[in-house]
Amino acid sequence: MTGRLVFFGELLIRLTAPGNELLMQSPSLALHVGGAEANVAIGLAHLGHDCAMVSKIPANALGRGAAAAVRGAGVDCSAVTSGPGRMGLYFLSVGAGLRSSEIVYDRAGSSFAATGAEDYDWDGLLGDARLLHLSGITPALGPRSADAALAAARSAKRLGVPVSFDGNYRAMLWEAWDSDPRAVLCELIGLTDILFGNHRDLSLVLGQEFSGEGADRRREAAEAGFAAFPDLKLIASTARHTVTADHHRIAARVDLGGGGHQTDEIDVTGIVDRIGAGDAFAAGVLHAHLAGGDAQAMAESGLALTALKHSLPGDASRFGQADIDAFHGGGLDVRR
Repeated sequence: MTGRLVFFGELLIRLTAPGNELLMQSPSLALHVGGAEANVAIGLAHLGHDCAMVSKIPANALGRGAAAAVRGAGVDCSAVTSGPGRMGLYFLSVGAGLRSSEIVYDRAGSSFAATGAEDYDWDGLLGDARLLHLSGITPALGPRSADAALAAARSAKRLGVPVSFDGNYRAMLWEAWDSDPRAVLCELIGLTDILFGNHRDLSLVLGQEFSGEGADRRREAAEAGFAAFPDLKLIASTARHTVTADHHRIAARVDLGGGGHQTDEIDVTGIVDRIGAGDAFAAGVLHAHLAGGDAQAMAESGLALTALKHSLPGDASRFGQADIDAFHGGGLDVRR
């Protein structure tokens, strides 16, 4: 199959306290550009895929700079429009040792959150698309962006474009307005072919708990998901155990209707930046999926990118196939 990969979501500016300082401890902040869907787009663009972003930014230096950063990473931003409003921001204090990282959102009323279903011509935007990727952050922003996300997924389904959806449940965003996350997410997952989410995400939308531990519980949840959502073909997730802020243990899993594969758990130490690691995982899984890989290939590709992302400052993976191959080869010495 050929065609573009289309990503719909908000571009964000991240402002990070230096080193492992608390926010406002010193009068400086490092700036990075990201956003859940843009992070996946950047990750896949670095793996050689034709990626296009659909979004809206404010008509000011912040919006133009954010779009330029995503464009500079190899993503087509011709469908990123501008207009009144403000830029979505979030602030990060990076944890250390036994202190966890902390995020403060400042994105209410952003240009993107104010857009609705009527602001996007999905027939034109998806005309040559191979895939549409969305996340649960877009509908969590408010009623208009929820309608926009649903309109995108409905159009993709009508046009025969597969939908990839990352649950990315953000309680603070949903609780900021009179929302019904279960109803919205149920409809979105019902329109989805590829779901990034674990047993907790499926428990939320299905209203049921899953028994067992580890891989058995994840398989039980996947089977319930496949039964509830007939169009769903693939479910991918990671399992993360946090030892300290800079030492995590991570395994990756991909479930298909007829079975699945879970990798061994690996130690990820010396973590530089864990933000965007889930988006890197999604990029790795989609990369292998688009190449026709099986459940094992998808899980291992996703694990490689999510592990590598922890070594890189910023929100997005910027690794290529050679980096994935080197990760699987186990070589940690300087590559010359």
